[in-house]
Amino acid sequence: MPNDAKPASQGISLAPGEKKFLHALKGGLQKVPPIWLMRQAGRYLPEYREVRATTEGFLDLCFTPEKACEVTLQPIRRYGFDAAILFSDILVIPWALGQGLRFVEGEGPKLDALADEKALAALADPTKAGEALAPIGETVAKLSASLPRETALIGFAGAPWTVATYMIEGGSSRDFTATKRWAHMAPEAFGKLIDMIVEATVSYLSVQIEAGAEAIQLFDSWAGALDAASFTRWVTEPNRAVVDRIKARHPDIPIIGFPRAAGMNLYGYVEAAGVDAVSLDQMMPLDLIRHTVQPNIPVQGNLDPVLLLTGGTALDSAVDAILENLSAGPFVFNLGHGIMKETPPEHVTRLVERIRAR
Repeated sequence: MPNDAKPASQGISLAPGEKKFLHALKGGLQKVPPIWLMRQAGRYLPEYREVRATTEGFLDLCFTPEKACEVTLQPIRRYGFDAAILFSDILVIPWALGQGLRFVEGEGPKLDALADEKALAALADPTKAGEALAPIGETVAKLSASLPRETALIGFAGAPWTVATYMIEGGSSRDFTATKRWAHMAPEAFGKLIDMIVEATVSYLSVQIEAGAEAIQLFDSWAGALDAASFTRWVTEPNRAVVDRIKARHPDIPIIGFPRAAGMNLYGYVEAAGVDAVSLDQMMPLDLIRHTVQPNIPVQGNLDPVLLLTGGTALDSAVDAILENLSAGPFVFNLGHGIMKETPPEHVTRLVERIRAR
């Protein structure tokens, strides 16, 4: 990985009124790194559970701007994170494309699985996804008006490969056999699906940005399921397509890529996907991040969510190791994946206090 792939640090000083999180994404150094956590709004918080109990279902919560705004704000009030991330779900894209979607308690998302290329013809116009998801744009606008001035607002979407796995598998999967077989046996047809998801994602993200999102994260949660050649074709290239289209419309918006469990494929992703920063899972060794990734691009991560669940000295030691290794470069503290629902809220308090005590 060439060390000139991205500019080096832009300096330690924040401009007047500049948000710490956005400064880090530009390559800026800070003594105390900004922090936010994936799934920081969610079931581990009692105040979230109270709001969730007032809804008919998970999608109802996502599509009700007042309630989605409230649960997004809850962890900001409690912890003072440097960024808030829109409360929604990556599977609103299949919903916007007309695919049946429901969330089953204790089982997760269930979709009417796509069986073959013919099923693609029944999907809705992907260029209209943003219109279908207008209530989420309303949530973003409410958040933009409600957040503290120092708190950045992150919009997000699932990356095309990950969204495609849910659409074909009909939900979560251990091995993604149906999706990978389709990609290998009928790459042109699978490419059509990816192109539709790219189009819908650009439409959806544009709605978020126009409503006030200040940065975007692309979640490729199942990127690690692919071999190297397939990773390039179905992860890196579609991510690049989304980035290029968004940058053409909104050139100043920073985009964070999260190719979870990418392993060695991460290096090619950083070089070719066009993202402004990369979020890293907990499997990535800190010394490799420091020496081979961070010199090229701002990094975000990568505390194991189980350590946040565990708390105590195990949490303290892990936090200290991450700070020691990554704080000298452009860095946003985060988890390697989302907060686990069993996590005690006081463990998050301990985490934030330890970082800000530097």
